[in-house]
Amino acid sequence: MSQGLKYKLFDLATSTGLCLGCGLLAMNISVGRSIASQFDLPPAPISDIPDIPISPSPIPDQPLPPIYAQDINEQTNIRVYEIASPAVVSIQSGRGNGSGTIIDPKGLVLTSAHVVRTAQKVTVRLLDDRQFDGQVIASSRDPDLALIRLDRVTEPLPHVELISSANDIKVGQRAFAIGNPFGRFAGTLTTGIVSRLDRDRHLIQTDAAINPGNSGGPLLNSRGQLIGVNSAIFTARGNEGSIGLGFAIAADPVKDFVAAALSGQIGIDRSFKPPINLALNGRASRAALTASDETLPDGSFYKAFTFNGTSGQKVNLQMRSNEIDSYMILLDGEGNKIAEDDDGGSGNDASITLTLPKDGNYVVYANTYDVGEIGNFTISAQPLNINPNRSIPPSFPNSNTPRNSASAFSPAPNVILQRRGILGPGSRVLARDGSLFEAFSFEGIAGQVVEITLASEDFRPYLVLFSPQKQVIEQNSGITADRQNAAITLELPQTGTYGIVANTYDQSGRGEYVLTVKSLQ
Repeated sequence: MSQGLKYKLFDLATSTGLCLGCGLLAMNISVGRSIASQFDLPPAPISDIPDIPISPSPIPDQPLPPIYAQDINEQTNIRVYEIASPAVVSIQSGRGNGSGTIIDPKGLVLTSAHVVRTAQKVTVRLLDDRQFDGQVIASSRDPDLALIRLDRVTEPLPHVELISSANDIKVGQRAFAIGNPFGRFAGTLTTGIVSRLDRDRHLIQTDAAINPGNSGGPLLNSRGQLIGVNSAIFTARGNEGSIGLGFAIAADPVKDFVAAALSGQIGIDRSFKPPINLALNGRASRAALTASDETLPDGSFYKAFTFNGTSGQKVNLQMRSNEIDSYMILLDGEGNKIAEDDDGGSGNDASITLTLPKDGNYVVYANTYDVGEIGNFTISAQPLNINPNRSIPPSFPNSNTPRNSASAFSPAPNVILQRRGILGPGSRVLARDGSLFEAFSFEGIAGQVVEITLASEDFRPYLVLFSPQKQVIEQNSGITADRQNAAITLELPQTGTYGIVANTYDQSGRGEYVLTVKSLQ
């Protein structure tokens, strides 16, 4: 199902899991409201309004009010930020980061469970740069919440009050999100409205911009009270930022979780499963999504895989299944989303091809487009340029020592070199375009006329001939109508060792080939 949009928890600033957060969009929806209606004050009777004398004399100079608060909406924005921002914290859990809210002056911090995951200790930083160590005292996967107790709190901390009941939340009321988007912009405020209430799943939908890096941050009302915990965004494929659909866990399950945690009814959920190692060799690994797997906030199941990559390396990830609608999410080691895909492969298969931005571990979430899908699938990670800084050909093997899958067989008398091989897993990769190749060499004599052919029934071949100085002499991408054969015929300019690259025309080429070099005189 290729809809291009999916309600997902995409925080990419958490550990091997996902975490999300608040963004950078500001919206102003209180247009045309009077001050009286804003504060539910009755209008003053006409008789109560005093006469204002009109004087022809000049008005004496008076200091102007600050221009930063020009209307009631701006005053509300400023008031909410000043009330709540000192209590919004950044959380570092070892392998990622997220946001949280101090809800008790003694140092209780509310956040998302996937921010802390299996960590027992975290580091918490306030907006004023004070830093505390914290102990995770409770966490739950459903709802996705965690509670942290700060160590060595010697004085009351700023904190945010929780709204008394989710029934007090109304569609259309203003909503404010504060947090640390992308793990880099602590104390960011965005504004919007409550767009929808999902009473069944206890979720608040808002158009206040929510971006990666702020899972666990607060969603607030105009009084600076916490009405929800930011948890998810609805995102377009390939877009890791906000598109105006954010979600927060509503106040009632939040209050129930806090009460149960403080009474000892909820401990620490250690059931988060570590990612499965995924070999970067193009070979498909079999797996299955089951009802016991971890879930995203939309209820869809996922399995996490991990591989190690290098900066500049081009890779292709494939998730294939005949039983489920595949959906993949790629994160770096810090939990930042790199890419995602629904139907980039054939049918309902997912495929991601990209150049890795840095060295380190990467995490792949094998997921489904629809909620509740379970079934078998395969997943693979294929390097498309093993060493992005390598030029071709770095070296040519001796013609008598075939490399990898290439094998020699008995040639005709005038055949100088003949190799049968397979371009596939284990082949070298051309950094320029990700196509596979193998390199060979032969001894030639000045003035000798040779014919070099590269034939394949599986892919369109590309043939390159190099001089003894490793300079390109000639290249060919096919001589037949179906482009299944490439050939070069020429008189060798000098005596020495020549290099040949048996290559595919593009990165999709895979299969068997026969390379032949023969003398025509």
